[in-house]
Amino acid sequence: MSTVFHAQRLFDGERFVNDSYFKVVNGKLDFINDTAPDADYTELSGLVVPGFIDVQVNGGGGAFFNAEQSVACLAKIAQAHGQYGSTANMPTLITDDIEVMRRAADAVALAIAEQTPGILGVHFEGPHLSLPKKGTHSEQFIRPISEDEFAIYGRNDLGLKMVTLAPENVSVNDIKRLVSLGVKVSLGHTNADYATTMAALDAGADGFTHLFNAMSAFTSREPGVVGAALWHDTSWCGLIVDGHHLHPDSAKLAIRTKQRGKIMLVTDAMPPVGTDATEFDFFDGRKVYRTGDRLNSSTGELAGSVLDMASAVRNTVNTLDVALPESLRMASLYPAQYLGLERSKGRLLQGYDADFVVLDDALYAQATYISGQVIA
Repeated sequence: MSTVFHAQRLFDGERFVNDSYFKVVNGKLDFINDTAPDADYTELSGLVVPGFIDVQVNGGGGAFFNAEQSVACLAKIAQAHGQYGSTANMPTLITDDIEVMRRAADAVALAIAEQTPGILGVHFEGPHLSLPKKGTHSEQFIRPISEDEFAIYGRNDLGLKMVTLAPENVSVNDIKRLVSLGVKVSLGHTNADYATTMAALDAGADGFTHLFNAMSAFTSREPGVVGAALWHDTSWCGLIVDGHHLHPDSAKLAIRTKQRGKIMLVTDAMPPVGTDATEFDFFDGRKVYRTGDRLNSSTGELAGSVLDMASAVRNTVNTLDVALPESLRMASLYPAQYLGLERSKGRLLQGYDADFVVLDDALYAQATYISGQVIA
């Protein structure tokens, strides 16, 4: 199957190109040039950019991965975020019991086997976290790593695998073991000191989950997890730019300090994204309530977000004063590089996946395509 498109303006991941034609063959970009083809083509009015990649998404469209572990749930989440430009997601299961983790793994494996659009793998955010930095995670399920979890993390049918953990509660040897199993180890919900954090990075951890949030702070005598994240050149940091999780100047400082290309936008999105819902059921009999664009648990903590990736890009441009090309890379190329997908996603070049978004002048998503097929 092949389709030809005409983009009035296109950002290929590095530069802007005007009046560009490109062909999609079997889900891949076959050519991009400025010559009109003889065949019919589909007109794309707006700015065409690489599809957004979200490595931390808990729910959307009313669906919550912790509440339902099924392909239908994953597809609903991907569809909800597809409205806002996400073409690839890491469905995220927050701290839960082992049976829920097993069912989540089975659902992801089936979604990968069925090539469910938008699903890359799975992100287990917990359960091996720090109680002092648990945030809204349920204390009853926080626990040390065991062979039961390793049996899940070691599966080869889950696509890409991520685990967020607290390095003070998981040994260096266990971090090395996770990395040997092909797991991306991200540090988060942790009260570790600087030395413990750096030891985890030396063992193969290479990410930080929602920088600044639920981690030990940078201070004069103890740099903490935040200090390690900003100092370490080859690790990546996720940033929730929703106006609630961090002060704009904290985000600006991180972007200025961290090695270029190592900060990626994430949503930490919950079920209300794409809906008008104002509450949903959570753990331990709690509820999560929505007030405007803010989510709080009934016990007071921030409980994820109603952020989408297009909004994250707009906020990064308009609130953080980051140039549009860099903001787009933070939503597409840099997460692709973090996940090891930089040769297939994050750019619109010959041979890359035909995953792209059409944005209007205000940077709202008008249409989203995965493998050259419109999905939203």
